[in-house]
Amino acid sequence: MAERASNNGTGWKFFTNHALVLLAVAADPELLLREIAVVVGITERAAHRIIGDLEGGGYISRERKGRRNYYQVHLDAVLTQPGLEHPLLQGRTMGEIAVQFVAAGRRDVGEDLGVSEALHAARERIAARAAARRRAAAT
Repeated sequence: MAERASNNGTGWKFFTNHALVLLAVAADPELLLREIAVVVGITERAAHRIIGDLEGGGYISRERKGRRNYYQVHLDAVLTQPGLEHPLLQGRTMGEIAVQFVAAGRRDVGEDLGVSEALHAARERIAARAAARRRAAAT
């Protein structure tokens, strides 16, 4: 999903990394930043920046509990980003635009989008890398 579509060699993506991060935290509000990065196919630094952008835009909020962040998607946030002045988007909320992709409070939204499978695969890759590092350190 995060890979660039070939689209006749133009290299554009239908969903931006911001949209993919939003979908990931909507599917699992308890994701770790490194899991977001792996699922979307970006660096942790980029994931951190995007989370900050989404939070700054009022599209999500995060609550810190201990060492973890918990995310909440705000479907009532009005789209106000530069470049979104198009009449089709003016004054509309993110929920009005993305209601088919993001369902507030629904833990199974990822099932509809294949996000849950991507999250599971990312967690497996993270665990495999950690195990490989432990084995390498033990030798």
